[in-house]
Amino acid sequence: MKKINFLFLLLYSLALVSCGPKMKTQRLTTAQGDEKAMYITDNWLATDTKNAVNETLKQIYNSKKYKDYIKKMKGKQPKLFIAEIQNNTSEAYFPIQDLNDEMLMEISNGNDFILIDDKARDKILDEIQYQNDGMVEQNDIKTIGKQSGADVMIFGNVNMKPEMLEGKTIKEYSVNIRMTDILTGNEIVRSRYQLSKYSERKGYSW
Repeated sequence: MKKINFLFLLLYSLALVSCGPKMKTQRLTTAQGDEKAMYITDNWLATDTKNAVNETLKQIYNSKKYKDYIKKMKGKQPKLFIAEIQNNTSEAYFPIQDLNDEMLMEISNGNDFILIDDKARDKILDEIQYQNDGMVEQNDIKTIGKQSGADVMIFGNVNMKPEMLEGKTIKEYSVNIRMTDILTGNEIVRSRYQLSKYSERKGYSW
């Protein structure tokens, strides 16, 4: 009798497992993942980060003011300090750290600047008080230059303006970056990358 009860419980357990929820997982590239994610969310995605950084650096490197500055350096590689780009959006989960890391990585992969090392950068960042709009006071810029030995500084912010009407939403993102000559305090170049995301919410399932 015990054997029959045990066999019954085993079969019953297997039946419950077979009727439970099933999940299929796929490995995707960043682009493929973003494509599927746009069916789920209208938030900023990994491809948006890459596009923003690539377009920002393209604007900077193609700028006449930047090219004139490099000429004045007479072959010397400027030492660059990158302050943290600030998240001024209303999205608490905006991947601002990913944006900062991508900017550091892309500039590090190039040959235009000598980057201030990470340890020095983190120490300096802890001592700096930023304004509410993410920009740095003129006196702070000079202080950073003395502390780090940097010639040039990059800083900026990300803004987002949402508009909603009858289940339709458009988010207008703006990534604003400035490059400044620390010695003179003069702006070398600024860039702006803009992105709009449109979404519609249908029924009650989303």
